Amino acid sequence: MAREILVLGAGMVGVSVAWHLQQRGHQVTLVDRRQPGRETSFGNAGLIQREAVYPYAFPRDLKTLLRVLPNRETDIRYRLGGLMHTAGPLLQYWHHSAPGRYPGVVPSYAALVEQSLDTHAEMIQAAGAEHLIRETGYIDVFRTASAFERELKQAEKAAREFGIETRMLDADALAREQPGIHINTPGAIHWTQPWGAVSPGGLVAAYARAFQASGGRLVEAELQSLSPQGSGWRALVQGETLEAEQAVMAMGPWSADWLTNLGISIPLIIKRGYHMHFAGAEGASQNGTGLKQWIIDSENGYLLAPMQAGIRLTSGAELTRHQAPPRYEQLNDAEAKARTFFSLGERIDAQPWMGSRPCLPDMKPIIGPSRKHPGLWLACGHGHQGFTLGPVTGKLISQMMDGETPEIDMTPYRVERF
Repeated sequence: MAREILVLGAGMVGVSVAWHLQQRGHQVTLVDRRQPGRETSFGNAGLIQREAVYPYAFPRDLKTLLRVLPNRETDIRYRLGGLMHTAGPLLQYWHHSAPGRYPGVVPSYAALVEQSLDTHAEMIQAAGAEHLIRETGYIDVFRTASAFERELKQAEKAAREFGIETRMLDADALAREQPGIHINTPGAIHWTQPWGAVSPGGLVAAYARAFQASGGRLVEAELQSLSPQGSGWRALVQGETLEAEQAVMAMGPWSADWLTNLGISIPLIIKRGYHMHFAGAEGASQNGTGLKQWIIDSENGYLLAPMQAGIRLTSGAELTRHQAPPRYEQLNDAEAKARTFFSLGERIDAQPWMGSRPCLPDMKPIIGPSRKHPGLWLACGHGHQGFTLGPVTGKLISQMMDGETPEIDMTPYRVERF
């Protein structure tokens, strides 16, 4: 039976939830203060990571901790205020990353990732967004033999356990795949299954247009209040009152604050990220050394991506509070290292982009109903993989909302685990 449903948040997750519900015949209103895909979903690497079956664990080895402690690395930085603010969730993150516990996290995380390409493909076709997708994977480049050998073992494990496909590239093969890399390398790994979007925000916007074309309503306005009303939900958005039988919270890093107002506490950890676009180096298109592929400087934790807007450089993660002011030193240091790795032209953007990844201590998102508030559903906390997991989240939560048995066990993603 068709129902009126509010979906709050128009990033990749929220738009995907709204599209799936609309396809099922419900009357869906999608709410966000900005246009779809302009917040966290805008600033990522644009990869749909079919290979990402192992979630990012908290580092527990002494060598890594000592490396990170001086707070000068490009892959991870922190602010003391942010660490103190999230000390409890970070301790839980440490706990779940232990060797005896982490393997138990992987199967439920991988169960979502394994459906990522199929669920995106369905929405890409519906949105007519094939022109935004490159099915080329990405290349991990290594500076030291020890790091290369460690990742080769991880790739072999991923192949055995989950059928992940890779190609090993020596220095000569890498030069043929991507000319213009300056460093001496013992080798690289080409992860062949992921897809790349040359405009991540553009892909979310295309999905949103497909949602509207099928009858969905988009409201671009600030959410001012959300409260249960009788047997349904009421949202106030810049003076307009929206009422519906059910509501879906999919506001990424903003979800925790809104859920706290409703008496639901989730231990959210914020990992800040930055990016900047660059022109190609002078003459690169003529001599064949322009960026052809998504490339990761693996030991420095930044990525270069061939986007419509230029070559995108993404920083690693910064542990801080959600509303903390920007600090661009991490991105600036990544740029300095990237210029020794690959030839970049001038900066294109007026200022760096900044966004926040909403992470949970057990590395799994929340997908499912709130037992505390009937009619409220949660789809948040996707960490580094909201862009990858948005469509599968939309499919699974829409199955649950229609009373169907989802294709996978949804118990690991329930909010009550916290």
